[in-house]
Amino acid sequence: MGAEQLPPQSAAAAAGIQKPVTSPVTILGLQPAALVDHVARVDWSLLNRVPGDRGGSIPVAYDELEHILNEVKAHVLSTPEDPSPVKANAGGSVANTIRGLASGFGVSSGVLGACGDDEQGRLFVSNMSSRGVNLSRLRMKKGPTGQCVCLVDALGNRTMRPCLSCAVKIQAEELTRGDFKGSKWLVLRYAAFNLEVIRAAIRFAKQEKVLVSLDLASFEMVRNFKAPLMELLKSGDIDLCFANEDEAMELLRGERDCSPEAALNFLAKHCQWAVVTLGSKGSMAKHGNEVVRVPAIGESKAVDATGAGDLFASGFLYGLVKELSLEDCCRVGSCSGGCVIRSLGGEVTPENWQWMYKQMQIKGLPLPNPKG
Repeated sequence: MGAEQLPPQSAAAAAGIQKPVTSPVTILGLQPAALVDHVARVDWSLLNRVPGDRGGSIPVAYDELEHILNEVKAHVLSTPEDPSPVKANAGGSVANTIRGLASGFGVSSGVLGACGDDEQGRLFVSNMSSRGVNLSRLRMKKGPTGQCVCLVDALGNRTMRPCLSCAVKIQAEELTRGDFKGSKWLVLRYAAFNLEVIRAAIRFAKQEKVLVSLDLASFEMVRNFKAPLMELLKSGDIDLCFANEDEAMELLRGERDCSPEAALNFLAKHCQWAVVTLGSKGSMAKHGNEVVRVPAIGESKAVDATGAGDLFASGFLYGLVKELSLEDCCRVGSCSGGCVIRSLGGEVTPENWQWMYKQMQIKGLPLPNPKG
């Protein structure tokens, strides 16, 4: 991206938050470009003027991002419970999953990637570090940090417009085998513009016998860049795949049967574990010949769907690390996915973590031992 590399140290070390020691983590998330989410409640009139499909995620240029943020100020929806409904926080699917694992489930987790030496980069580092995320593999570079506008309507549905075109990011040649040493899982999100670094990460992960989890990102990403996605899935290197209902159906568009059930079976042919989340209808998963379906919880209190799939992944991965059954992995995922939608943004509040622990206790699931 043309960004100048700062002296070799992690972003957290540069900010004086963590010592520059690359200690092993159980779950490592690759987020090539750090991202800050600007999450806001807006009315329908703004959504109707934003280009692209409502409910999707389409990259935008910086000037368009600025335009949307300015428009947001005139279309913010406040509520008595949330009088300031615009939040800026460390974001991105992988960051949400990793932060959830560290702060809510007490699983040793870290981020591999890069952030800029700007206000947004410092916000990303501060937020993630304060939640117990290991940032010793997050490089700080000169240049801007990625940003994303997350527009949430009155029904809790979100429309996302990320701006990453100018953002600093980690390059494939910057990864080392040592980054992956000692980890059990590598968490990835599919992105056509990150294919080179994704492939490099998978290669190193397999050398270190690290299992690989892939999230399909968005139905637009599946639709527009299906060929390289299919190549990844059929490589045999993806051990776990997460797809939501729209992504699952897009994956098999044009086939005689493009149902979520058919997509689950397709994914399970190429991955050890396949998961399709179905929103208010719950989730289904397949491992070998075992297929389970689990209902959703917390939907009646849904405020914002941002991060629901990401936090479902946190719970499911926690279950795998704890060697729970396939059904219980989904049940934990339903609890964690259900807790994040109870407030605005992709980060779970302390009150909602407590709600999740109560739900897990009711369902007889093993409670985590969070560090913070």
